[in-house]
Amino acid sequence: MRLEGKTAIVTGGGSGFGAGIVRKFAAEGAKVCVADINAEAAEAMAAEVGGVALTVDVSKAGSVNAFADAARNALGDIDIIVNNAGITHLPKPMEEVDEDEFDRVFAVNGKSVYLMARAFVPGMKAAGKGAILNVASTAGLSPRPNLNWYNASKGWMITATKTMAVELAPFGIRVNALAPVAGETPLLKSFMGEDTPEIRTKFISSIPLGRFSTPEDMGNAACFLCSDEASMVTGVAMEVDGGRCI
Repeated sequence: MRLEGKTAIVTGGGSGFGAGIVRKFAAEGAKVCVADINAEAAEAMAAEVGGVALTVDVSKAGSVNAFADAARNALGDIDIIVNNAGITHLPKPMEEVDEDEFDRVFAVNGKSVYLMARAFVPGMKAAGKGAILNVASTAGLSPRPNLNWYNASKGWMITATKTMAVELAPFGIRVNALAPVAGETPLLKSFMGEDTPEIRTKFISSIPLGRFSTPEDMGNAACFLCSDEASMVTGVAMEVDGGRCI
């Protein structure tokens, strides 16, 4: 029960890595708000763990502000925020990604961190405590061709994590990131271009431990970084990648 008495928000919590984090947080005693643009997925996950389901488009200021009010009404003060919601563009040469795709990737993967901070950091400052976790990617550390702007958005998130950590440390707020390799999530096919046994084998061959990241892996790492056990850990981008970035 490492998170007993804590309140937590997990964006993109209805599926994939977010669902793994939600399950782990709930199992460790946290009261969890499952935030997702997919209301049905959020409600199903919240029902599973006894949490609260709220719908939000993290790329839109109005949606985030309304969501923040609803989350505080449901949970009270927020102790933990996990910025997990994310998207990618399909693998293609950088100049072939159209402007709408580019804008959407940076709105969901980057602007969302800013909007969530604007909505929740003042409350954490007032409380003198808090933990923020940004879900980045190995793509931000060891980028692959043809995912250029997705890679860049995750690199942005890692830099944002470090500067947030430095700025917010005097207020008792810790900020860290996770950098998973691809996993069994709704985005896997988009990362690989197409999902075939041959492409999976080739991708997994680049991971020394020989498997994808799982939602359980992410939940375990997130739980540590957001718990009081990590009270001296801030500004790190923890690789949960089976050695992919070595």
